[in-house]
Amino acid sequence: MADPGVDPVDPVTVLRLLREGLAAAEATIIRFQALRDAQLGAAQRVAEEIAARDAGGGSPRGDAVDLAARSVAAELAGVLRMSDRVVQARMARAADLGARFPEVTRAFGEARINAAHVRVIQDAGARLDAAVRAEFEQIAVAASEGETPHRAKRIVERVAERLAPRSLTDRHREVQEHRRVWREDLGDGQKALGVIHSAAIVDGIYDRLTQQARAVAVANALAAKDAASGVDPDPVGLGAPGDARTMDQLRADLCADTLLTGAASGHDTDAGLLSAIQARVEVTVPVLTLLTPDTAGSGYGSPTRSGTSTRSGTAFGVRTEQPAELAGGQPIDTNTARTLAGGATAWERVLTHPVTGAILAVDHYRPNADLRRLLHARDSRCRFPTCGLPPATQDLDHTIDAAYGGPTEEGNLGGLCRRHHVLKHQTAWTVKQRGAGVLEWTSPTGASYIDKPPSPVTIEDPDPPAEPGPEIPGF
Repeated sequence: MADPGVDPVDPVTVLRLLREGLAAAEATIIRFQALRDAQLGAAQRVAEEIAARDAGGGSPRGDAVDLAARSVAAELAGVLRMSDRVVQARMARAADLGARFPEVTRAFGEARINAAHVRVIQDAGARLDAAVRAEFEQIAVAASEGETPHRAKRIVERVAERLAPRSLTDRHREVQEHRRVWREDLGDGQKALGVIHSAAIVDGIYDRLTQQARAVAVANALAAKDAASGVDPDPVGLGAPGDARTMDQLRADLCADTLLTGAASGHDTDAGLLSAIQARVEVTVPVLTLLTPDTAGSGYGSPTRSGTSTRSGTAFGVRTEQPAELAGGQPIDTNTARTLAGGATAWERVLTHPVTGAILAVDHYRPNADLRRLLHARDSRCRFPTCGLPPATQDLDHTIDAAYGGPTEEGNLGGLCRRHHVLKHQTAWTVKQRGAGVLEWTSPTGASYIDKPPSPVTIEDPDPPAEPGPEIPGF
């Protein structure tokens, strides 16, 4: 007989049953969402048929199709309890999905991917030609199965970029014409200031403000410590004992000071400590991007008199001018990457496997610093399944604790954000290294999850030449 004061139910067994039940419920919800999208797509086709009938069998005008779609959307809006504008937009998107992305539609209906995956794939593939869309769908669906939409997005967008008819550099040149700053009224005497600019510029601005804010926060803490010890504050010092602003507040104030005065004079010292801080932008650049002839004024992919681009460099059917990536995976245009690379005072070369793209080594290997660079390059996001936090948030975790003899080497280390670092050590979650940076996580219920290191920027050659060309080092 069990002690009546003890719960005879094993909580791990309950958790396992909950996990299985939730997985089944989620799959059912996804299938119903796919069914709803199929019905919305059918509604869009009904609207087109209505417009064609009203046109007497001829081709209806664009505004006639729009009016018919409005009418159908208004019919469905009452059922869905949504604005008819929202319903009309969903109808058009669902019809586009069914017509142009049949494999994605099939995977959605089978609950292999969810609605968020569908949005990522559909948005990334919107600019692709019909000739390459099937290849894109196949790769994108395979990359999305078993991954979160956030983590799959990086791979999906990279594949779309490789197959795109126009390079990121060409498109970036066009959209940069629309860079702007705007204000938005928030009420209560506040406004928001927004800016659209190059990704590298915006990241650099935010990083510089963060460095400045951190310097002020450290100086404030030291000043408060001195004040508590009875030490008189430095009249020209950076810190203030009573300054309790958060990092967000400091970033906002420093940004305002810089924009209003040209330098952070409200916080800087006479020596210009904050104004001397420069932005840092971490970029991964494919070597062939640096070797591709400069498009500015060379005639090779350069702008024509009308402002459009003539062509981009290709080799063996694959564009050699692949975009670089900021830390975290966001692509940037080639010209910006070359500018940043040209101004770099030092390079860190990361050697990768020519087929798998796995990180093999970092030049000038020395323990500690270079090992950290190698892992930073390999683990460009948190290595816990479903987490996509960038490298700046990572701790280097020993898979086998150093206290139990775990070596400090690439095969026993992995980048984890603080949340999942604590989870590994304080709960029943466990992890094993499977080689080549592959981690196998096991949950408290015994479920297994495989996490592979994200691939760096790579260029695949689908049709290599018969004769080997000159050797090009991998970076």
